[in-house]
Amino acid sequence: MITFENICKRYREYTVLSDISFRIDPGDVVVLIGPSGCGKTTSLKMINRLLSPTSGRILIDGKDISDVDVVKLRRNMGYVIQNIGLIPHMTVRENIELIPRLEGYDRKRIVARNAELMEMIGLDPDDYLDRYPTQLSGGQQQRVGVARAFACDPDIILMDEPFSAVDPITRSQLQNELSNLQEKLRKTIVFVTHDIDEAVKIGDRICLLNEGKIVQYGTCEEILKNPANDFVKEFVGNHRIWATPELILARDVMMNNPVTCPADASVQRCLERIRKANVNVALLVEKGKLLGIASSSALRKCENKAAKAISVADTSYTSILPDESIISILTMVNASDANLAPVVDKNGVLRGLITKGSLINTMSQRFIDDDKTASQKITKTGEES
Repeated sequence: MITFENICKRYREYTVLSDISFRIDPGDVVVLIGPSGCGKTTSLKMINRLLSPTSGRILIDGKDISDVDVVKLRRNMGYVIQNIGLIPHMTVRENIELIPRLEGYDRKRIVARNAELMEMIGLDPDDYLDRYPTQLSGGQQQRVGVARAFACDPDIILMDEPFSAVDPITRSQLQNELSNLQEKLRKTIVFVTHDIDEAVKIGDRICLLNEGKIVQYGTCEEILKNPANDFVKEFVGNHRIWATPELILARDVMMNNPVTCPADASVQRCLERIRKANVNVALLVEKGKLLGIASSSALRKCENKAAKAISVADTSYTSILPDESIISILTMVNASDANLAPVVDKNGVLRGLITKGSLINTMSQRFIDDDKTASQKITKTGEES
């Protein structure tokens, strides 16, 4: 665990960081992001003591890093930087082996580790280990930089805009590879970027900084759905959530209070409830659990209005869990040609209802908001003129 406690960094009269406090849990990818000069790289460099705070302290697993030998501290961390930092007169093999050799690893262990690392980054060791950095593409060099950072199997990896110097296609590939590696290895990764798309793609948590202060710290979902203020909204973008639809969940788009009736209610009573609410269906529940869906047409067709509504209800419906993504919901709705889907938890308790209409409203709201924003800008421009 990495803990920042009241960290400040000043250069004479200029304050880079002001009273920064947050915690990075083991195995998490935490992305430091914000505009240029906000203090994200300064924060990163304090973790391996390339920079020292003016005040406050940083703890790793409860121990103040200022009390740890700086060479030992750095050798126990991987470090990947924007310009890669491979030593040009050393081969790929020599670059990767540098820290393991300094740590006194035996030759057999180093050779075995080389093979593991080259497989990890998708480069053939026979083709690449004896090449020099200038004989590699930018993406290949960055892969070697990542391999070197993982060479001693450190628990903490620091990455300072590692993919910003490569082309967009290679960058996307490297992001995917890092995410796949993280699923297997579960390292604690602190990642600096200025790109919110990259942050959302690879981060477990995002720490958004501005003018040396933390503006918001939370999961990608929290920040996209509940921005703390106007700065966060503007930085993230009003509709950034639509670029990552897997974060839009059933509980975000469902109707929270659908029309319900007791499962033992009569057909007549259920019909009255539907008419009063001006809807087409009622969800039949018992002690909160959903037992069936009664449509107005099925209820009207029932000649015995004193019969229980559950006797004519649909009990073979497809339900959705609250944490299912909108992608899964749309797939299910299209596959089943269903007009509605109840949302129930793992215990069968009714939580809400999704209809085709509510899905259309949710998705169309994005464009309605865009139109409103555009109209407001036009109106404001006209008033200024």
